[in-house]
Amino acid sequence: MAHDVAIIAGGCFWCTEAVFNELVGVESVESGYIGGTVAQPTYEQVCSGRTGHAEAVRIVFDSSQITFAELLDIFFHTHDPTTLNRQGADVGTQYRSAIFPQNGVQAGEAEAAIARNQASWDNPIVTTIEPNAPWWPAEAYHQRYFENNGSKNGYCVAVVGPKLAKFRKSYAARLKAR
Repeated sequence: MAHDVAIIAGGCFWCTEAVFNELVGVESVESGYIGGTVAQPTYEQVCSGRTGHAEAVRIVFDSSQITFAELLDIFFHTHDPTTLNRQGADVGTQYRSAIFPQNGVQAGEAEAAIARNQASWDNPIVTTIEPNAPWWPAEAYHQRYFENNGSKNGYCVAVVGPKLAKFRKSYAARLKAR
């Protein structure tokens, strides 16, 4: 079994985590922060937009079941990679669309994924490929947030739930048994 790591940022990490947690081959998804200048940032610091971090997810996956390229294609189909520093009502550099390759192979695959997925979008993809940087796990209450709070949180009901339903319909054959 080959264990690999992917780190991607596609807006609010609650949405991104909920999507990738459901895929066959994904062993774990952790919400956190990457790409900024402050060590061990807090959610409040990151939300200020002054630390340079992105809300991101760290995905541990079995590359014999799902490849990095497949993860990136799903990433590009489950968020809007054409809006700079925003996803819907979430605005700021912490909500940017970014890929943080763990090695040169992933960097090349990230470039190929952007080129491959551009045809699906009318506007140019603005997803950045950023250098790998220190990973800071988000606070415990952010982990598996949708799973634990989906029916209680208005944002989850209005944004994450519909996004997850659309994802499940499009990728039904790739989902873990529920």
